Amino acid sequence: MAFSNYCFILSLVVALSLASTNVSLAARHLLDTPAAPTLPTIPSLPKVTLPPLPSVPTLPQATLPPLPTTPLPTLPTLPTTTLPPLPTPPTLPKSTLPPLPSTQVPTLPIIPTVPKVTLPPLPATPLPTIPTTIPSIPTIPTTIPTIPSPHPHQIN
Repeated sequence: MAFSNYCFILSLVVALSLASTNVSLAARHLLDTPAAPTLPTIPSLPKVTLPPLPSVPTLPQATLPPLPTTPLPTLPTLPTTTLPPLPTPPTLPKSTLPPLPSTQVPTLPIIPTVPKVTLPPLPATPLPTIPTTIPSIPTIPTTIPTIPSPHPHQIN
C-alpha cells in the first residue's frame, strides 16, 4: 500500500513539473508581447422615451345562476335472514391399540482385535550436495583477430 502511495505522489510531482514548464513559457511569451493599442471610445447613444402603455379596460362581472339542488335518494332496507345452527359432530368411540409384541434385542457380534503392524525402516538415501563454488564464465575477447589477406601474386 505504501509503495502505491509513493508511486502516485511521484507521478503527481512529475505531471506538475511537466505542466509548469508550459505555463512558465506561456507567461514569458505574454510578457514579451507589446502592449495592446488603445481602442477608440464608443459615442453614447441618445435615450429613447417609450410611449405610455394603454390602461387595461375593466370587464363586466358575470353573475351565475344558482345550482339546482337535487335530493339524495334513500337506500332500500335489506332483509335480514337468520342462519340455521351448525350440526354438532358425532362422537366416535375410543379405540384401544393392541400391545406390541415383546422381542428380545439381538446382541452385536464381538469384533476381533487386529494386531499392530510395524513397518520396516526406510532405506537411507543421501541428500544431494549443493556446489559451493561458482564456475568461471568465459570472457569476451577484446582484440579482433586479423584475417591474412592473399597476395595478388597468389591468385590463380
